[in-house]
Amino acid sequence: MGKTILITGASSGIGKATAIHFQQQGWNVIATMRSPEKDTELQALEHVQLERLDVLDLASINEAIQNGIQKFGKIDAIINNAGYGAYGPLESFPRENIIKQFNTNVIGLMDVTRAIIPHFRTNKSGVIVNISSIGGQMTFALGSLYHGTKFAVEGISESLHYEMATIGVKVKIVEPGFIATDFGGRSFDFQAGEISDYQPLIGALMKQWQNPDNTVSPPGLVAEVIYEAVTDGKNQLRYRAGDDANFLLDSRKKMTDEEFFAMMDKELKK
Repeated sequence: MGKTILITGASSGIGKATAIHFQQQGWNVIATMRSPEKDTELQALEHVQLERLDVLDLASINEAIQNGIQKFGKIDAIINNAGYGAYGPLESFPRENIIKQFNTNVIGLMDVTRAIIPHFRTNKSGVIVNISSIGGQMTFALGSLYHGTKFAVEGISESLHYEMATIGVKVKIVEPGFIATDFGGRSFDFQAGEISDYQPLIGALMKQWQNPDNTVSPPGLVAEVIYEAVTDGKNQLRYRAGDDANFLLDSRKKMTDEEFFAMMDKELKK
């Protein structure tokens, strides 16, 4: 029946582009999302099965995986893509928003991974791809919550690769740069707050994000990198996606903290 991949957060952006790309390459795709009944495109594709999966709902995770196995017989790879970004001064965030950010981006990712590992262990094969970000290796202002989760994803993935290697499973991390998705819409939680001390920094960051000269890559580019990570057979852990990802991550590695902070401060003052 061909190889099968399960993708979380497939309703839009990177997840949707990845579902389409793998389907076009002849894979069976289990495209999961919180509200599959709202989909108007993926359900029309051959060899694509839509499943409800909310990473905060353990029952939906287990049901989606079991339904996928029942439909296609085996799952060969899983993409932990579902997530969102919380930005703003830490002081401005209600505690429930902080918990939601970590539950979605970290605990949810681990719950999905834990649910698929027994299947991979039985088959002695499988690929786990965790979607991180350049924000898992470096930070921007006002992103303590988001970057905290992505740094966690990097650490989880790097450590997990040791134990997964003992059962024939590969772990990969994909680190996109700035991508033209709806991340700034439903996948974005910005809490500006009303504390005046932070407003100049907030204004400077928003101006920087809205700069038309920013390098932005299409979701399809990330999908191609994800496909490479799944299919190349290498033991490579990290994969970058986007020219800006290469530039920023290379710059971060070459610079001291002080040098990098100075560069970022200069950008904020433009």
